[in-house]
Amino acid sequence: MSDITAQDALVMLMVLVSASDRAMKDEELAKIGQIVSSFPVFDGYSHDRLVATSETASLALSEEGGLDSVVKAIAEAIPERLRDTAYACGVEVAAADLSLRQEELRVLQMLRDALELDKLTVAALERSAMARYRGI
Repeated sequence: MSDITAQDALVMLMVLVSASDRAMKDEELAKIGQIVSSFPVFDGYSHDRLVATSETASLALSEEGGLDSVVKAIAEAIPERLRDTAYACGVEVAAADLSLRQEELRVLQMLRDALELDKLTVAALERSAMARYRGI
């Protein structure tokens, strides 16, 4: 899995967050599709590749030591300048169903550690997602 592109790693990260609670919800899958369709970092990324990368991530997660292996591959494939973007993608997927479970929080913690993000960046990204998803 060491030959994945940065875009593949971003998709894998979103799949990882979505699958963390053992249930990839429709809202989360829709959010992944929306992010891939609208974020400039995914310009030129095909829908076919999205499906294939998602399947690869799901298979890798089901293997022995899969979680650690996928997190490591993600961190290695994402350049430093895109690490905040990567975490933002993960937070968006986690927030999509308006419910954060303990498993999702744990995976986000693993990702921010692996991506070596500072606390201020993490707090800003999490706070902005909270503001976007807050209801009346």
